[in-house]
Amino acid sequence: MRLGVLGLGRMGSAIAARLLERGHTVWVWNRTAEKAAPLQGAGAKQAETPAELAQEAEAVLSILFDAAALDQVYRGPNGVLSGPLAGKLVIEMSTVRPMVSKALAADVAKAGGSFVECPVSGTTGPARNGTLLGLAGGEAADLARALPILQELCRRVEHMGPVGAGAAMKLAVNLPLLVFYQAFSEANTFVHHLGVDPLRLVGIFADTSGGANVLKVRGEKIAAALQGHSSGPANFSVGAACKDLETMLEEAAALGFQLPLVRATLDVFTRAKTEGWKERDSSELTGYWVQHGLG
Repeated sequence: MRLGVLGLGRMGSAIAARLLERGHTVWVWNRTAEKAAPLQGAGAKQAETPAELAQEAEAVLSILFDAAALDQVYRGPNGVLSGPLAGKLVIEMSTVRPMVSKALAADVAKAGGSFVECPVSGTTGPARNGTLLGLAGGEAADLARALPILQELCRRVEHMGPVGAGAAMKLAVNLPLLVFYQAFSEANTFVHHLGVDPLRLVGIFADTSGGANVLKVRGEKIAAALQGHSSGPANFSVGAACKDLETMLEEAAALGFQLPLVRATLDVFTRAKTEGWKERDSSELTGYWVQHGLG
C-alpha cells in the first residue's frame, strides 16, 4: 500500500521503518525535515507538506506530540485537511483527549475521508517488531479497513468503541505506569541504604504482587537509573510523561472528578523536567528520586 506517516519522533520513525520493511511504499513528513533522512535512506519518500503526503498516500498515519501539533498538521496551512480526502483513510495514533479525536474525526469526514484512532501501548522496540498493543476507536467498517495496516504494527488491536474510546483507554493505561514509577521510587527509600545490587532489587520487586510488568520489560534500565546512570535515548521521555499526566487531569476535570495520585506524580515529574530531566526516559524517575527525593 501507499502509506504516509506524519510525525517522525522516535515512535513515528519506528513505525515508518516497520512499514517500509513490510514492503509498503511509505511517504513521510516532519516539521523538522532532517529527521526524514534516515528513512529516505531506507527507501521512504519525503513529502514537502502534510497536504502533499495525504494526496500521495492511500492511508495516513499520524503520531504527534500533542493536540496543538495535531491541529497544526491537519488544519494549518498546507495541512492534511487543506485538500480533499475522498477515499482516504486516516489512522490517528497520538495520545490526546477524546474530544480532540472526535473533532478531528468530524473534520476528516467532512473532507470525505474515513477516520480511526489507534493510540498504542508500547515503545520503539515493539513498534519496530510489530508487537504494539493498539487501542482503537471508530466505526467497525473503518476499523476493518485499517486492520491490515495496524496488524503490521500490533500484536493485538482492541476495538474499544466509537472515536474517543481509544483515546480514553490510552490515558487509562498510561496512568498506572507513570504512578508506578513514582511509587517504586518511594518504595526504594526503605531499602536504598542496604546497598542491595539494583538489578537484584528490581528482580525481587518484579516477583511480587505489587511489581508492575515494566520491571520485567525495562528492569535493566531501571536498575541502571537506581545507580545514577542514564539508559540512553528516551522511549517515553519525562517531558512526554508530563504532557500525558496533564492531559489526564484535564480529561478528569471535564468528567467531573479528581485524580490525586496523578497530580502528586505530575508534581514530581515536573520538578524533574525543570531540573534538566526533560529528555530522560520516564523510567529513570527512580534515579531522580535517589538523587533528590531521599533527602
